[in-house]
Amino acid sequence: MAATKRERELARKRQARWEAKQQQRRRRQRLIGTITAGAAVLALVVTMAIVGLGGNQSPGAAADASPTPGATATFTLPDPSFAENRTWTATLSTSAGEIQVELDGQAAPQAVASFVSLAQQGFFDDTSCHRLTTAGIFVLQCGDPTGTGTGGPGYTFGPIENAPADDVYPAGALAMARVGGDGASMGSQFFLVYQDSTIPSDNAGGYTVFGRITSGLDVVQAVADAGVAGGGSDGPPATPVTIEGVDTK
Repeated sequence: MAATKRERELARKRQARWEAKQQQRRRRQRLIGTITAGAAVLALVVTMAIVGLGGNQSPGAAADASPTPGATATFTLPDPSFAENRTWTATLSTSAGEIQVELDGQAAPQAVASFVSLAQQGFFDDTSCHRLTTAGIFVLQCGDPTGTGTGGPGYTFGPIENAPADDVYPAGALAMARVGGDGASMGSQFFLVYQDSTIPSDNAGGYTVFGRITSGLDVVQAVADAGVAGGGSDGPPATPVTIEGVDTK
């Protein structure tokens, strides 16, 4: 009888976890629909901003990103005091493997507060890492719920925090993506640096470094080694990567 009760309890817990996951998926789909509608309106503006900076395919332009928010503010930007003067840890469970990071709330309190808050609300669950660069700069970019490079949480923030003075982003750095020339355009998109990269600052400055990879750099490197889908050096990774969940402490 004891064994039967235990089996029933385990089954009940599995069912509860499954139902919670389904609720998250439904919420994610509703969010993507909202953001995609807003992104469609703003996509042309974002593309023009990127092309204006990236016409010469310089390393700085290749590192540029477009975390454009949707039309409706579904999430709220937390106050930086939520994360300041504290070191956080986060585990990114991905389809390619587990990546553990340390988040520096002292050096980049606003970026860390935003990332942790979104993670705790399940924002990153079931999102893809939509961009890989393999020449000039070496990063894997994630955090867009639409998977297009134009999605975000419905808010943007700035200014830039903790950008390296020498424009060198070492392997393992975790940094916020943004629209070129706009230091207040950070949202949910971030990039993981898998090889030392020099990213020249634009007129808005560099890129907010808010953490570092402590375990799993080899996971990112393996994705990079597989290259970009369709060849080339900038585009979706040939090995699809989905963030299944982010656990923060």
